[in-house]
Amino acid sequence: MTRIPQVDRTNVTPELIATFEELERDPEGIGTGPMSVLKHSPEMAKRAIPLFEYVRNESSVPFKLRELAMLITGRTMDCPYIWNRHVGIARSTDLSNELIDSIRDRLDLPHMPPEEAIILRYCTDLLNTKRVSEDVFAKTLNLLGRQGLVELNTLLGFYTMLAFNANSVELDLPDNISEPPLPV
Repeated sequence: MTRIPQVDRTNVTPELIATFEELERDPEGIGTGPMSVLKHSPEMAKRAIPLFEYVRNESSVPFKLRELAMLITGRTMDCPYIWNRHVGIARSTDLSNELIDSIRDRLDLPHMPPEEAIILRYCTDLLNTKRVSEDVFAKTLNLLGRQGLVELNTLLGFYTMLAFNANSVELDLPDNISEPPLPV
């Protein structure tokens, strides 16, 4: 069970009701996932939404590589919510089931296309060691360009922040998950 209740108009502070109402009018909304935790600070949530929308939906990083980065972040952070929210989406791309299952189960990785291998190595190194080697950096820069590399870094940071929020409050998984929960 989630450690703190979801914010709704009955429990938002009076000084933040106008900001909360603005969030409610957003057609994309912030739902009940990790972004919803930010509603406990409505002004912060309001400021975070545009960045969330950009890194998730508009980044120059190719879609399947963004989803791969989200899975790696979810697994590295042991965040069931992020993993289970993105694993079905990742499976709908041409990422192999073997790769996805290997990331989930922390098994030896299968052979994969070079661009997937580059992203996997970059994300894993940066998330685990907080650094990347010159070689890994150069390959990622060559693959994504400067803009894409900066956007990938920002995606990793943003999803790490979401994982911290989801994990700290023990955010409940939605009822409609398509796979078994992430083993943590």
